[in-house]
Amino acid sequence: MDVNISPYDLRQLIRSGEFTGNTSGYSQGFVQGNLAIMPKEWANDFLQFCQLNPKPCPVIGMSSNPGDFLLPDLGKDLDIRSDIPRYRIYENGQLTQEVTDVREFWRDDLVTFLLGCSFSFEESLIADGLEVRNITEGVNVPMYRTNIGCRPAGRFSGTTVVSMRPMKPKDAIRAIQICTRFPSVHGAPLHFGNPADIGIDNINQPDFGDAVTIKEGEVPVFWACGVTPQVAIEQARPPFCITHSPGHMLVTDIPNSHLAIM
Repeated sequence: MDVNISPYDLRQLIRSGEFTGNTSGYSQGFVQGNLAIMPKEWANDFLQFCQLNPKPCPVIGMSSNPGDFLLPDLGKDLDIRSDIPRYRIYENGQLTQEVTDVREFWRDDLVTFLLGCSFSFEESLIADGLEVRNITEGVNVPMYRTNIGCRPAGRFSGTTVVSMRPMKPKDAIRAIQICTRFPSVHGAPLHFGNPADIGIDNINQPDFGDAVTIKEGEVPVFWACGVTPQVAIEQARPPFCITHSPGHMLVTDIPNSHLAIM
């Protein structure tokens, strides 16, 4: 499939079940987002958690009213119940199943949050001549739990999840410069170098996604990741919650350039 497919056409393929893979590298030029959906009575605590932790949880969109599943500000004919390749269902903080459609689970009290995703800045890294290894190798980006604490808010707390892309040190410096322009999609990396410094014991065994090759002379570069809310959900234990499956994002009609700052 053409990776430059339009966001609308990609969502139609996802809705029909023809595309169920990870979305990294697809619909280049457009914002991709992480998903969190929860009951109204938990939404204010979650919004405050995101506001206090803007690096891993940058809010780029949310439903106007509980129960809304059409999000026209994010894309043409966008239905949050069916337009993501794979969803996760949580009950009392426990992951119970992964599905490709959540219409049967939908309720009138659910509030949707869309958070910025690192896939959106990968395009700018590639345009500058930097390799993004997970795209080169055709796999999901590796993601890791860390010891970097989040600021708690109400019932939500936890530690930061990071995504990793290996680079030569000089390229890591350039990546920092590039990504600083994109605070709404995690901004500059949190760390590069020794994984143990942020609590990662084995770089070859990610907690989410797939391992990638780290070549001689390269260092792992770590960005805050939108899977962080899933760790917070595990600890807060809301009675019901829906998220995306890591790497399986909502592809919006918003150009990446709209989130860049000069």
